[in-house]
Amino acid sequence: MIQRIQSILLLLAAAAVFALFKLPFGSSETIAASALFSDGVFTIQDHVGLLGLFCAAGAIAFISIFLFNNRPLQLKLSRVAIIANVIGIILAAVLFMQDSNAMGAAVPKEELGLGLPILSIIFAAFAIRFINKDEKLVKSMDRLR
Repeated sequence: MIQRIQSILLLLAAAAVFALFKLPFGSSETIAASALFSDGVFTIQDHVGLLGLFCAAGAIAFISIFLFNNRPLQLKLSRVAIIANVIGIILAAVLFMQDSNAMGAAVPKEELGLGLPILSIIFAAFAIRFINKDEKLVKSMDRLR
């Protein structure tokens, strides 16, 4: 059912990812030579790969909410959402490291958006835990019949 705890956790995971559209990873003064901080903030809109990965992670987490009748598929999609988040975090770190030479002596500040993908991974991992619990409960009920 949609009101199950894993549905709420998957909704929170999707919300954490979609909040990245408003919250930046980091901010700094405007650096003209930098690709990421040319406007002063590092967001997911600065790179197409980041935008695609985090949109996919949020959409997959949101779609898996409505697959409560098909728990194995819900498990797989939740794992795919976690993998997309991890790849997005790695891509953001690689882009930041590549851009660090152009930043020079400027030190960017961390913003709230930096922790949101990690929060989304935590919510999705807890959702997987509760989906597994439901699956075990259904299998134990099948044995009793």
